[in-house]
Amino acid sequence: MKRRKRDHDQGFTLIELMVVIVILGILAGLIIPRIMGRPEEARRMKARIQLESIETALKLYKLDTGSYPTIEQGLEALVTPPSEGDLENLGSRYRRGGYLEKGKVPKDPWGNDFVYLSPGVNDEYGFDLSSYGKDGQPEGEGDDADINSWELEE
Repeated sequence: MKRRKRDHDQGFTLIELMVVIVILGILAGLIIPRIMGRPEEARRMKARIQLESIETALKLYKLDTGSYPTIEQGLEALVTPPSEGDLENLGSRYRRGGYLEKGKVPKDPWGNDFVYLSPGVNDEYGFDLSSYGKDGQPEGEGDDADINSWELEE
Protein backbone atom coordinates (compact mmCIF):
# COMPACT_ATOMS: atom_id res chain seq x y z
CA MET A 1 0.00 0.00 0.00
CA LYS A 2 1.32 3.40 -1.00
CA ARG A 3 1.21 6.17 1.43
CA ARG A 4 -0.28 9.45 0.15
CA LYS A 5 1.41 12.70 1.01
CA ARG A 6 -0.85 15.00 2.80
CA ASP A 7 -1.31 18.55 1.52
CA HIS A 8 0.23 20.05 4.63
CA ASP A 9 3.38 17.96 4.24
CA GLN A 10 4.27 19.57 0.94
CA GLY A 11 6.68 22.52 0.93
CA PHE A 12 7.55 25.17 -1.59
CA THR A 13 9.42 24.12 -4.66
CA LEU A 14 12.63 25.81 -5.70
CA ILE A 15 10.86 27.44 -8.63
CA GLU A 16 8.19 28.95 -6.38
CA LEU A 17 10.86 30.37 -4.08
CA MET A 18 12.75 31.80 -7.05
CA VAL A 19 9.57 33.50 -8.35
CA VAL A 20 8.95 35.11 -4.95
CA ILE A 21 12.57 36.32 -4.74
CA VAL A 22 12.39 37.80 -8.26
CA ILE A 23 9.12 39.60 -7.43
CA LEU A 24 10.62 41.02 -4.22
CA GLY A 25 13.69 42.13 -6.16
CA ILE A 26 11.56 43.93 -8.74
CA LEU A 27 9.53 45.68 -6.03
CA ALA A 28 12.69 46.73 -4.19
CA GLY A 29 14.17 48.00 -7.45
CA LEU A 30 11.14 50.20 -8.03
CA ILE A 31 10.54 51.48 -4.49
CA ILE A 32 14.01 51.99 -2.99
CA PRO A 33 15.25 54.51 -5.60
CA ARG A 34 12.12 56.61 -5.06
CA ILE A 35 12.66 56.71 -1.32
CA MET A 36 16.43 57.12 -1.45
CA GLY A 37 16.28 59.78 -4.15
CA ARG A 38 14.45 62.26 -1.92
CA PRO A 39 16.55 62.88 1.19
CA GLU A 40 16.25 66.67 0.89
CA GLU A 41 12.48 66.43 0.58
CA ALA A 42 12.45 64.32 3.74
CA ARG A 43 14.64 66.88 5.57
CA ARG A 44 12.35 69.73 4.51
CA MET A 45 9.31 67.80 5.77
CA LYS A 46 11.08 67.13 9.07
CA ALA A 47 11.84 70.86 9.39
CA ARG A 48 8.14 71.68 8.85
CA ILE A 49 7.15 69.19 11.54
CA GLN A 50 9.75 70.63 13.93
CA LEU A 51 8.50 74.17 13.24
CA GLU A 52 4.94 73.11 14.02
CA SER A 53 6.08 71.43 17.24
CA ILE A 54 8.01 74.51 18.39
CA GLU A 55 5.11 76.74 17.37
CA THR A 56 2.77 74.67 19.57
CA ALA A 57 5.26 74.86 22.46
CA LEU A 58 5.43 78.66 22.07
CA LYS A 59 1.64 78.93 22.18
CA LEU A 60 1.51 76.80 25.34
CA TYR A 61 4.24 78.96 26.86
CA LYS A 62 2.15 82.06 26.14
CA LEU A 63 -0.96 80.46 27.66
CA ASP A 64 0.96 79.73 30.87
CA THR A 65 3.02 82.92 31.13
CA GLY A 66 0.97 85.54 29.32
CA SER A 67 3.55 86.34 26.63
CA TYR A 68 5.94 84.76 24.17
CA PRO A 69 9.62 84.54 25.12
CA THR A 70 11.60 87.67 24.27
CA ILE A 71 14.30 87.61 21.62
CA GLU A 72 16.86 87.70 24.45
CA GLN A 73 15.29 84.63 26.07
CA GLY A 74 14.95 82.94 22.71
CA LEU A 75 13.74 79.39 22.28
CA GLU A 76 15.81 78.35 25.31
CA ALA A 77 12.95 79.78 27.42
CA LEU A 78 10.96 76.72 26.33
CA VAL A 79 13.33 74.38 28.17
CA THR A 80 14.98 76.54 30.85
CA PRO A 81 12.76 77.62 33.74
CA PRO A 82 12.97 81.32 34.55
CA SER A 83 14.42 82.52 37.84
CA GLU A 84 11.98 83.08 40.72
CA GLY A 85 11.85 86.86 40.09
CA ASP A 86 11.18 86.38 36.39
CA LEU A 87 8.57 83.74 37.13
CA GLU A 88 6.64 86.27 39.23
CA ASN A 89 6.80 88.77 36.35
CA LEU A 90 5.47 86.17 33.93
CA GLY A 91 2.26 86.14 35.94
CA SER A 92 1.36 82.48 35.81
CA ARG A 93 3.08 79.17 36.03
CA TYR A 94 5.95 77.74 34.04
CA ARG A 95 5.32 74.13 33.07
CA ARG A 96 7.47 71.69 35.01
CA GLY A 97 9.82 70.00 32.56
CA GLY A 98 9.51 72.78 30.01
CA TYR A 99 7.60 72.85 26.77
CA LEU A 100 9.74 70.73 24.44
CA GLU A 101 10.34 67.01 24.53
CA LYS A 102 13.77 65.79 25.58
CA GLY A 103 14.37 69.07 27.43
CA LYS A 104 16.33 70.75 24.66
CA VAL A 105 15.70 72.98 21.67
CA PRO A 106 16.16 70.89 18.52
CA LYS A 107 18.39 71.87 15.63
CA ASP A 108 16.90 71.88 12.15
CA PRO A 109 17.61 68.81 9.97
CA TRP A 110 20.77 70.49 8.61
CA GLY A 111 22.19 71.08 12.10
CA ASN A 112 21.40 74.81 12.28
CA ASP A 113 19.48 76.73 14.94
CA PHE A 114 15.94 77.83 14.20
CA VAL A 115 15.54 81.60 13.84
CA TYR A 116 13.09 83.15 16.33
CA LEU A 117 11.78 86.73 16.40
CA SER A 118 9.25 88.11 18.85
CA PRO A 119 7.35 90.21 18.04
CA GLY A 120 7.52 88.91 14.52
CA VAL A 121 7.81 90.88 11.32
CA ASN A 122 5.24 88.70 9.55
CA ASP A 123 3.04 88.26 12.62
CA GLU A 124 3.42 91.49 14.58
CA TYR A 125 1.42 90.23 17.57
CA GLY A 126 3.14 86.87 17.78
CA PHE A 127 6.42 85.53 16.55
CA ASP A 128 8.31 84.47 13.44
CA LEU A 129 10.01 81.09 13.38
CA SER A 130 12.20 79.92 10.49
CA SER A 131 14.70 77.39 9.26
CA TYR A 132 17.04 78.73 6.59
CA GLY A 133 17.13 75.41 4.74
CA LYS A 134 20.09 73.46 3.44
CA ASP A 135 22.45 76.43 2.99
CA GLY A 136 21.73 77.92 6.43
CA GLN A 137 21.41 81.40 4.89
CA PRO A 138 18.35 83.65 4.56
CA GLU A 139 16.42 83.47 1.31
CA GLY A 140 17.43 80.88 -1.27
CA GLU A 141 15.62 78.67 -3.74
CA GLY A 142 14.94 74.98 -4.09
CA ASP A 143 16.60 72.99 -1.29
CA ASP A 144 18.09 76.24 0.05
CA ALA A 145 14.69 77.94 0.41
CA ASP A 146 13.65 79.07 3.89
CA ILE A 147 10.90 77.24 5.75
CA ASN A 148 8.80 79.75 7.68
CA SER A 149 6.12 79.28 10.33
CA TRP A 150 3.82 81.88 8.76
CA GLU A 151 3.86 79.98 5.46
CA LEU A 152 2.91 76.60 6.92
CA GLU A 153 -0.53 75.33 5.95
CA GLU A 154 -3.09 75.50 8.70
